[in-house]
Amino acid sequence: MLEVGIVPVVRASSAGEARMAAEALVAGAISVVEITMTVPGAIDVIRELSSTVGSEVLIGAGTVLDAQTAAKCVEAGAQFIVSPGFDASTVAWAVEHKILIAAGALTPTEILTAWNAGAEFVKVFPCSNVGGAKYIKALRGPFPQIPLVPTGGVNLETAADFLRAGATALGVGGELVLADALKARQPERITELAKKYVQLVREFSLRAKPELASSVSVT
Repeated sequence: MLEVGIVPVVRASSAGEARMAAEALVAGAISVVEITMTVPGAIDVIRELSSTVGSEVLIGAGTVLDAQTAAKCVEAGAQFIVSPGFDASTVAWAVEHKILIAAGALTPTEILTAWNAGAEFVKVFPCSNVGGAKYIKALRGPFPQIPLVPTGGVNLETAADFLRAGATALGVGGELVLADALKARQPERITELAKKYVQLVREFSLRAKPELASSVSVT
């Protein structure tokens, strides 16, 4: 997740669309995918993806609201859990079972609570509603040690601002996994967008760490 820098949030109206989205993202060189529990048959989608592309992709379960759902997702093959808000029992379950979890939070108190509970990442959601990149920058002051993943309002125009503000990774939903592209069965549009996000993150990383320029080729 840290290497890719992008966590695509797959929300789709059918299991077939979710599978199409995941395959399109893989084709665009994004090896992380979050299947939300709002997708019909989401757990079955996770199970299928785990068996077909699990060796190539880090598969996660999103919009997980309780520990029971988290357990079902992991049993199906999910390798990480994402929640929209902080639920202590879900984080405790993930910590106990050594499953990576990005717990949702918004306020400084919630962010600190999620981190202290054992969340490896804190998903700041809905970030755009409270200031976007400026909010992430403000949070970086008191919380330099907490990996923040802003979600909500992240797109190709704002992604660099979030990275400059100190985001550890970016949660990207409908601005990457286009609902109309899925409806029209045009996964290549998602693939092309995925490539642009990957390129943006790579270029930012090279600027931030110029010593990598000699060993990383951006194509």
